Amino acid sequence: MLSRLSWMYLSTLLLAGLIAPSTSAAQTEAHDEVTFTKDIAPILQRSCQKCHKPDAIAPMSLIDYEEVRPWARAIKYRTGLRDQAGVMPPWYIEKDIGIQRFKDDPSLTNEEIEKIALWADNGAPKGDLADMPAPVAFIDVDEWEIGEPDLIVSSPTVNVKGEAPDWWGSIGEVPSGLTEDRYVAALEFKEVTESRVGKRRSTVGGSFVVHHSSLGVVDPVRDEEGNRERFGSWPVHEVGRNADFFNPESGKLMKAGSILTFDSVHLHANGADTAAHLSVAFKFHPKGYEPTVKEEHMFFGNGVDLDIEAMDSDQQMEAYFTLPENAKIGIFEPHMHAPGVRMCLEAIYGITVQTLNCAGYDHSWVRVYTYADDAAPLLPKGTILRITGYFNNSPSNPNVPDPRNWSGGGHRSVDQMFINLMRGVYMTDEEFSEAITERRNLLDLADGETVLGCPLCGTEEMDLAEADGDQQ
Repeated sequence: MLSRLSWMYLSTLLLAGLIAPSTSAAQTEAHDEVTFTKDIAPILQRSCQKCHKPDAIAPMSLIDYEEVRPWARAIKYRTGLRDQAGVMPPWYIEKDIGIQRFKDDPSLTNEEIEKIALWADNGAPKGDLADMPAPVAFIDVDEWEIGEPDLIVSSPTVNVKGEAPDWWGSIGEVPSGLTEDRYVAALEFKEVTESRVGKRRSTVGGSFVVHHSSLGVVDPVRDEEGNRERFGSWPVHEVGRNADFFNPESGKLMKAGSILTFDSVHLHANGADTAAHLSVAFKFHPKGYEPTVKEEHMFFGNGVDLDIEAMDSDQQMEAYFTLPENAKIGIFEPHMHAPGVRMCLEAIYGITVQTLNCAGYDHSWVRVYTYADDAAPLLPKGTILRITGYFNNSPSNPNVPDPRNWSGGGHRSVDQMFINLMRGVYMTDEEFSEAITERRNLLDLADGETVLGCPLCGTEEMDLAEADGDQQ
């Protein structure tokens, strides 16, 4: 659970007493109620051991009691951060506001966090071995979250010196090797280290040299002006990012002979001379599959107008986007840089303002939040989406290398970004009306009763043209 925090920083916290016992409701319970075998092991199995196992990305294994016991107080501290940078597991959705139903959510409940705190404060007792749950089978470190890929393509190799400035630019292109048109159902990136000389840092990005990279899929044939057709927009690679599963009724088309381009790549040094590449894995829909909806990238945010002042821990910026059509939003994905600590997403429709989500942000672990099907926002055309970003460019933010510097928009970590990399599906009025009716029936809503993320769900028989007129 400490794979992105420097050991020196953790040691400072320990010595300073910042990982001291805290009062919680669970501490009123009998001290012998919470044990590793009965209470803590199931939590670790569900939310931690995917990374904290031998030879995985995390710096220590948390499988057996003997492995976990030395880290009890550190685990208490990191889980107690809840939605702030550094929390483990890395999931930053705030629990007290907005939509709470997401796919593949590994976060802990308040009760689980309190159990861990009580267990650590009471000496981390082992408990009865009879209570220990059976071991959980995880995918191997070299396996993929999307399952066995149908195609893996490697980017050109990059070479980064152990001490070097941040770099941004193109690293080139590679053929996909695809021999027939296929629709992509899921996609996943992995950085693969080819060689390393020296000791890497145990700080942000210490295991990697590629912080983020765009992905382009283009036609190999150029037109008369030398341009090549781009086959849509694709997810980007980011440090810590989970796999992308597209809308099951949709799919991203890859044509035979497609070329993969890596035109916007951000590299940073990690303390060791490193050669690495990105592996991009694709999972296809079955042959003959035809999508029934088109999933769109709807990302929006600030660019060159970002203005992050030096030595200021509390800065805010806003960005807006008006939906041109009715939409079902599939994912919320905050993207910021080192000073970024929080982002909120709001939907404004007429006089209705709903906070859909707020999430902490950690430059160490970029998360994609995929809404559960029955919780995905259903928003009519004309809805104004607003994101508010919160920035901490001060010594209290360990992700910032030198908070004495002003910074503006750009692609490197020392520059700034503030974007919601949102995806969703645009709908006709008829499709949207059907989706509203389905949501009303699923949630058993009475006429006039609305729900977060669906401002028109309270309307039993919806006239979208009239509703659009009311909005204006």
